[in-house]
Amino acid sequence: MTHPTSLSTMLDFAADAAWQAGQLTLAHFQTTLAVEWKGDNSPVTAADRGSEKLLRRLIEDRFPDHAIVGEEFGETDRDSTYRWIIDPIDGTRSFVRGVPLYGVLIGLEVAGEAVLGVVHFPALREMVAAARGEGCRWNGRRVRVSTVESLSQSLLLYTDAAEFARQRRARTWERLQAATHTQRSWGDCYGHCLVATGRAEVMLDPVLSVWDAAPLLPILEEAGGTFTDWTGVPTIHGANGMSTNGRVLPALLELMEPPD
Repeated sequence: MTHPTSLSTMLDFAADAAWQAGQLTLAHFQTTLAVEWKGDNSPVTAADRGSEKLLRRLIEDRFPDHAIVGEEFGETDRDSTYRWIIDPIDGTRSFVRGVPLYGVLIGLEVAGEAVLGVVHFPALREMVAAARGEGCRWNGRRVRVSTVESLSQSLLLYTDAAEFARQRRARTWERLQAATHTQRSWGDCYGHCLVATGRAEVMLDPVLSVWDAAPLLPILEEAGGTFTDWTGVPTIHGANGMSTNGRVLPALLELMEPPD
């Protein structure tokens, strides 16, 4: 009789897989690398594709009955309670410019619930990992979100200020700047992990895909914070997303007006 693999064991597997994929990306990092542009005007490289192929192979070898969905190669035609969601390089725009704020993302859904997440920053030698009931760890050390209570003392992070206007959220952006202490554009997965590790209070993403969001909900919740869409619903399937330390979420939601 086979027994389900524990979340702790799957988290160890995911952390190792993310590390291996990260090593692959480092072989291409800060080199002359050809960049292609996809239909949504986002870049893709051989490093993205190679990283995802490696992650898929590792998952399929270890868990052949599990489903997989990834940014570059789509979803497997496999019905399973377990679905791995992978982004081989989150922050490819940073990666192709030689900026180290990119990550390898692995998330796991069980019966539709996001229960495990790993974000590995190969060039920074950092990893943030969590599984439901296991806590959140940053390079192996348990971490929690910050204890800042007010937006007026908060560090607000975001991916792209111009995107607020494109999403008809210009007034929201103005209100957020006025309400928070400091604003910095440390984008993509890096910003969310800064919140999870207590180094910022809010991270806003006006546009997210499921592979961008999948690891973030378990990571933020296990660190004592929140990951929600812009209406405050905890989900990895929203069109947008935000991470907070939890304490400032009510005040933040009051400022999150509907699109203009």
